[in-house]
Amino acid sequence: MPTFHAYDGTGIAYHLLGEGEPLICVPGGPMRASAYLGDLGGLAAHRQLVLLDLRGTGDSAVPYDPSTYRCDRLVDDVEALRAHLGHERIDLLAHSASANLAALYAARHPKRLRTLTLVTPGTRAAGITVTDEDWREASELRRDETWFAEGRDALESMWAGRRSLGDAWPAIEPFTYGRWDAAARAHAAAAAEQANSEAAKTYYQDGAFDPAGTVAALRGVTAPVLVLAGECDGGPTPDRAAELAALFPNAEFAVQRGAGHYPWIDDPGAFVRTVSAFLDPEVRSVQAGGIRLAYRVWGEPSAPPVVLVHGRCESSRTWTEIAEQLAADHRVYALDFRGHGLSDWTGRYSFELFRDDLHAFLEARNLSGATVVGHSMGGVAAFLLAEREPALIGRLVLEEAPPLIPLDPPRPPAQRPDMELDFDWPVVPSIDAQLNAPDPAARERLGEIAAPTLIIGGGPDSHLAQSQLAWMARQIPDCRLVTIDAGHLVHTARPAEFLAALRSFGMDRDIDEPLAGGVSLG
Repeated sequence: MPTFHAYDGTGIAYHLLGEGEPLICVPGGPMRASAYLGDLGGLAAHRQLVLLDLRGTGDSAVPYDPSTYRCDRLVDDVEALRAHLGHERIDLLAHSASANLAALYAARHPKRLRTLTLVTPGTRAAGITVTDEDWREASELRRDETWFAEGRDALESMWAGRRSLGDAWPAIEPFTYGRWDAAARAHAAAAAEQANSEAAKTYYQDGAFDPAGTVAALRGVTAPVLVLAGECDGGPTPDRAAELAALFPNAEFAVQRGAGHYPWIDDPGAFVRTVSAFLDPEVRSVQAGGIRLAYRVWGEPSAPPVVLVHGRCESSRTWTEIAEQLAADHRVYALDFRGHGLSDWTGRYSFELFRDDLHAFLEARNLSGATVVGHSMGGVAAFLLAEREPALIGRLVLEEAPPLIPLDPPRPPAQRPDMELDFDWPVVPSIDAQLNAPDPAARERLGEIAAPTLIIGGGPDSHLAQSQLAWMARQIPDCRLVTIDAGHLVHTARPAEFLAALRSFGMDRDIDEPLAGGVSLG
């Protein structure tokens, strides 16, 4: 267990989990040992977690002066850890009460931050008050729980002064988790032995915070900031967390659905996707239609935009080689649909919802008139959008996109593989059901597509009937068909020929370059 010494000689311990770029993690409580953070739902698979035990907690020493437990005085311990690790700038994650500490650190050492992640954050340092009414509103989300009545009565009794927090807490505690299941109960049961209750009394003592000064300083923090709230959390509610996010000039705000105060316990996958997407410098996120969509970007911002959308069970990574080539003269965006990659996994999926993702993304990024390239399921989403919003898409490329003619024979029920997946399994049966019995309006409206369209088929090795692609090409007014003998994954199996087809369609300055061998026009 590594240690370092703080400014006053106190020995401070920290724990390392995982490999990769370090992420300093400061526990809340206040003054709770870092053990309750665990591996943050699996985040240690993406980053090396540096789990700090604040002085007087966990494996750290008890300081000689107990006044050093005050929140503002702990800032120097975080800075000492940074210096001990030898990093010029740090990625800092703070949970709950320690978000106050992180805010003070950001205000005092803004140039030492590379990123700041605030998880269900405490807001006192910024002068944002969590009210009893906030808790009432949040508790209403749990009204159907068997323990609701007892918990709500405990809250009301505590606010009325009839019960102390300590007496009421066992009934209130279920409100702090999104699911009061065995995992949540076990996590909660460990709290008493992990917390330094005497130190916690000092943490918020008078003089710890100067909200006006802190807010002024936070407005000058240029590092990217993620504020992650739990949908069911009462302290803070998503509204209060959003107020905190608004103080930072470069903040991203996200709400984890169904989560309480410990989102990595409530839904580890959702937590890890949101945080790892934020920490990855190659990934960006946007709130589009109420869904957090992750995406990647290449090329100069002023270049003509191209949006690449993947097929079922894939992600934006499938486009990396194509995107890098197109970026020579385009601004290229590759999107993760809901239920895929690092975007939100919502549990409900359909071609129409993927269409709506694409629509919301184009609007959120102000990409009206962009060229859209869609593979398979992504191609269906793209042509459905082109039917509904003819003026939104400038050019349309459909790679092996099924025209939604009913499958004959129908596809049988799929069995989930016994392995970890990087997509949400319900995508598969949901889309299979639509392929078996699609809405006929989708193919009946192909003639309403106004964008110049290129259809790329994969030839006889594809599982799609190429005659159906030829039929679809005839239905779209301004459409041409290119066949590249590559099977269903044309852009990955034959990237050079795929790019040549795009160039022949006017997606490159060198638009007169002849198509490569093995490519036929229809």
